[in-house]
Amino acid sequence: MADTEKTENTGDMRLGGLHHITAVTGDAAGNVAFYTRVLGMRLVKKTVNQDDVSAYHLFYGDEIGHAGTELTFFDWPDAGPARSGAGTVVASMFRVPDRAALDWWLTRFDELNVTHEGIQERAGRAVLPFSDPEGQRLELVAPSTDEAQPVAGGTPWAKSPIPAEYQIRGLHGVRLLSARPSATLQVIAGPMGFRETGQYTLPPTEGSGERLVRIYQVGDGGPGTEIHLEERDALRMGRVGIGGVHHVAFRTPTNETHAAWREQLAEAGLQVTPVIDRFYFHSIYFREPGGILCEIATDGPGFATDEDLATLGESLALPPFLEPYRQQIEAGLRPLPTASSATA
Repeated sequence: MADTEKTENTGDMRLGGLHHITAVTGDAAGNVAFYTRVLGMRLVKKTVNQDDVSAYHLFYGDEIGHAGTELTFFDWPDAGPARSGAGTVVASMFRVPDRAALDWWLTRFDELNVTHEGIQERAGRAVLPFSDPEGQRLELVAPSTDEAQPVAGGTPWAKSPIPAEYQIRGLHGVRLLSARPSATLQVIAGPMGFRETGQYTLPPTEGSGERLVRIYQVGDGGPGTEIHLEERDALRMGRVGIGGVHHVAFRTPTNETHAAWREQLAEAGLQVTPVIDRFYFHSIYFREPGGILCEIATDGPGFATDEDLATLGESLALPPFLEPYRQQIEAGLRPLPTASSATA
């Protein structure tokens, strides 16, 4: 097939930015309480890990869980704690509307005893690093005053305990620690299409001096499209576990572009899975050479496929291929607070 014909059939092959980040919790009930009551995100889907139906898979996002707004969790209480190190995602970044929102969040975190590091300046942006109760490393990022935002932020949730003008508007980016930074860069700047757009430094940490972080953007760029690649010397290997990230997913709009991405990654020599129908989106997975598990997922069909918008996340949702096993699946799960009671 000629390149021009392939482009016409698959549309714009650029990734649209981040789709979701999936992390690990050992306390599903506490996780729901923190992300809905403290951070004010909506629990848009309460389902199970399709590869391990004994575990919840919880999706938090904006009003309807638009692609690009979702932080999700596998509930694995026996997983053990995560260990930061090479081959891991060391921070998940959320976008907020502006610097005033960060000031509001700083006050809220102090009032609720949320562990944080204060507001910092990085590459012209204000950033508020903080942690959830299990040590998950998170950051709120406000755009610079003149920064373009081609990727639209999420829709505020009317029932959130957070005022609309301060609500989290989706994902901003991820910070990675690669076991093989040069090889990771060959993939993200090669077949994945990221480009370097800036850099900043982080203060010294245990076993490492001042750390350089390079910013890479994809597609139209801006908040929602970023990978931050952190450079450290003599790194030990990290470990996925409670309080850590399992994988990061990137966006493509259609099933046709999704299939084309699988072909492109395979041609680049990456070991990529077949297309997997997750019902709410289609997925492919590959591990980049620095150790981070990556996914490319379609924007749709979305989370309203099997639930009314008004009651998203309030009951256990199962895709059609798991529905015949509902009784057995529910018997193996611990009860959780409903979305409405979690935000009371």
